[in-house]
Amino acid sequence: MTTTPLRVLFCIGINQNFFELPEGGVTAGDVWTAFVALSDGIKGLDGVDFIGDIDDDATTVGPSDSWPWTCYLLADVDSHDTVKQACNFLRTIEVGTSDWKLWKYVKIEARIGRALTPRTY
Repeated sequence: MTTTPLRVLFCIGINQNFFELPEGGVTAGDVWTAFVALSDGIKGLDGVDFIGDIDDDATTVGPSDSWPWTCYLLADVDSHDTVKQACNFLRTIEVGTSDWKLWKYVKIEARIGRALTPRTY
């Protein structure tokens, strides 16, 4: 990345539809496979420098529609367009053999900022 990257925290929550599985031929395993594709897709985007992740499914039980989220991915990203591309994976990743996309089971929000750096006063 040639310019100062955006520090992005992808906040990901699992919604109620996940907890109502299996349904319509979709299993929790199908959603997990799609979720891994989401994570790998974000990490593999050009312009994304993956820093780390945290999964809080042991202490956050049930749907998470806002803070505290189920999991987080932290990355340096080259542009807002790349952030939008990462979030758009929820609209394109198929779940199992159904017609449903991942957004039926998962929500994502991207918090965009900068790396915390010491200031000189």
